[in-house]
Amino acid sequence: MADAENTIIMETTKGTVKIDLRPDLAPGHCDRIKELAREGFYDGIIFHRVIDGFMAQVGCPNGTGMGGSDKPNLQAEFNPEPHVCGTCSMARTNQPNSANSQFFICFENAGFLDNQYTVWGQVSEGMDVVDQLQKGEPPREPDSIVSMKVAADS
Repeated sequence: MADAENTIIMETTKGTVKIDLRPDLAPGHCDRIKELAREGFYDGIIFHRVIDGFMAQVGCPNGTGMGGSDKPNLQAEFNPEPHVCGTCSMARTNQPNSANSQFFICFENAGFLDNQYTVWGQVSEGMDVVDQLQKGEPPREPDSIVSMKVAADS
């Protein structure tokens, strides 16, 4: 593992996903993801929006897509990194500086999102696990994050 401090290990109901953080692209967002993971915020949260051929979204504490953490919203860190298979990017409202705790993982190329959402990581292992998540908006029987940790803490 290249950089355990910048690697997320996400155990889901379908298996393990490893995400390499990109603090070179979005240092504030990477810090927030690590902070929330270390607090156990993501543990037990469902994938509330999983659209086949597009993305899987998670990070709303009430499972509706309308909530976030109690921390202040983040300033956008839009960057030229493309949204491709395995890209991890922050969800937000139509306000650029509204990202908080929700994020999504792209199933396929989604170039129409480029430079409009903050890319903060890339799935390095377990994309096959992400592909198995129950689809739906919301899924009838949603999958969830069992635990999400910073690899350095393991």
